[in-house]
Amino acid sequence: MKLHELKPNKGSRKDKYRAARGMAQGRGKQAGKGQSGQNKRGGTRPGFEGGQNPWFRRLPKRGFKNINHVEYQPINLKTIEELFKDGDTVDLVSLNEKGLAKRNNPVKLLANGKLTKKVTVRVNKASKKALEAVEKAGGKVELV
Repeated sequence: MKLHELKPNKGSRKDKYRAARGMAQGRGKQAGKGQSGQNKRGGTRPGFEGGQNPWFRRLPKRGFKNINHVEYQPINLKTIEELFKDGDTVDLVSLNEKGLAKRNNPVKLLANGKLTKKVTVRVNKASKKALEAVEKAGGKVELV
């Protein structure tokens, strides 16, 4: 068998659907769209309810989305205690490698748990208690 001898199986290739090309084509006259009506003449938008006031206009507008809001990823002291060694640097890259920080979102250090290891922490934000706990353990916090 050669490439030029290949043929598709019978019935595996269908002809393109050609509506409104005459009665002999099989989809003439109304082209499979039924009799004269709204959907024959261009149809309706998504969510159309036949002229009834649609749900997105019936329901009240709610809430407010602040475009300046920054979503921080929390990292706790107990997580650092479990996953990092003494003398390590905890930053976005090392957190990302361990699957703790996603993408380039800013990180905030929180004081949940105890820290006994001397580590250098580079984060975007930190709580006061977390700063005190890291410094008490002999490490330091650098705010990026």
